[in-house]
Amino acid sequence: MSKYCLYGLILFCSLAIANTEQKEDHYKLADHCPPSFELTEQGVCQLLTQYQFYSSVQNKGLGGTQTNLPAHRDGFTPAQIDLGRFLFFDPALSKDGSISCASCHQPDKGFSDDLDRSIGITGEKVARSAPTLWNVAFVDKFFWDVRAKTLEEQAQGPLFDPLEMGNTPEHLLTTLRNNEEYVAMFAQAFPKENSLELTQVYTSLTAFQASLISLNSRYDQYAHGYHKALTKNEIAGLNVFRSFVARCAECHQPPLFTNNEIAVIGSPEPEGRALDIGAEKTYNAPKLRGAFKVPTLRNITKSAPYMHSGRYTDLREAVKFYNDGRGNSVPKGEDMLLHWHISEPNLTDDELDLIVDFLGTLTDESLTPQIPIRVPSGLPVIDKNYQQQNTLTTIHSKQNKNNVSMQSGE
Repeated sequence: MSKYCLYGLILFCSLAIANTEQKEDHYKLADHCPPSFELTEQGVCQLLTQYQFYSSVQNKGLGGTQTNLPAHRDGFTPAQIDLGRFLFFDPALSKDGSISCASCHQPDKGFSDDLDRSIGITGEKVARSAPTLWNVAFVDKFFWDVRAKTLEEQAQGPLFDPLEMGNTPEHLLTTLRNNEEYVAMFAQAFPKENSLELTQVYTSLTAFQASLISLNSRYDQYAHGYHKALTKNEIAGLNVFRSFVARCAECHQPPLFTNNEIAVIGSPEPEGRALDIGAEKTYNAPKLRGAFKVPTLRNITKSAPYMHSGRYTDLREAVKFYNDGRGNSVPKGEDMLLHWHISEPNLTDDELDLIVDFLGTLTDESLTPQIPIRVPSGLPVIDKNYQQQNTLTTIHSKQNKNNVSMQSGE
């Protein structure tokens, strides 16, 4: 064999290896559903939970443990959920590529952050704290002031808010269309559509967020009949929580521990900040001055600080607020129409401690999704608001490094 033939053979093999590596480097979206979802004959993921076997009509007492869940969002394909996962963690969705959705909704912090008010691309704090995303599939009102009615509508808020991710629809669409990997991924997730559109972005983000299910805490095990799941003090705390004296369960109704409504409770603002009028602006209704969405208490120990403004850094302080008397923090000169259940329960310190003990049983992160090791933009997954790779990522990476799927970390 001549040296020219040998060189040609080497060049051919090198190109073949390079092409193989390039193909293997492409992103392949998942073809299976996340845990707790079943792939139907129609090719979409359907949520399955033990709560679907209960009837709300039969067990609708105050704080009843065996209560059915409200209607929820599902029916997305595995590829759409997986695409949403990549988008959620990709800083390319922000104007300058500096932050992602996960910057303010960090998996190891209850899909919230540890800030009283979140920080956007300007480096300044925004108006309110980042609410958790756990179980948003069951929610029909979004943002603290409930100005959005769907997850698709909610997604557009932070994306295009100049103080949050600061993007524009035109710039976001251009960014994604100019990325070959994303073009291919959107084609996988939306094979019947001819081009990449913004509606697909909103659908994908919705699909991923609707897959964030937390319904297997120790409380849930207790509710399903395993009473040893809770300690004596935790059961006592549940009973105080459900009681007609404390009335916590009036708004934080099991099993979601929210009633998906809004309420005026008179929660204080941080010192020096003016009153946040909340849902009064959304509905143009003075009677809703200072009204905010009732948050879920799921994974509440992970999502400090608390209230819409992050006023309380400690869960015990937040619980104590409700015991300090009706209107105890309403600013002078404000005439707020406080929710009827805000009273003066006069709980003892021991009873407050028991409630806090019980709230710790609502923690369940067993279905936390895999954080991508890399994203199609090539930007760092861990950005300035999420500076260190957490233990959960490391564990998942070791467990799934050989999988080429939604759980692979690719």
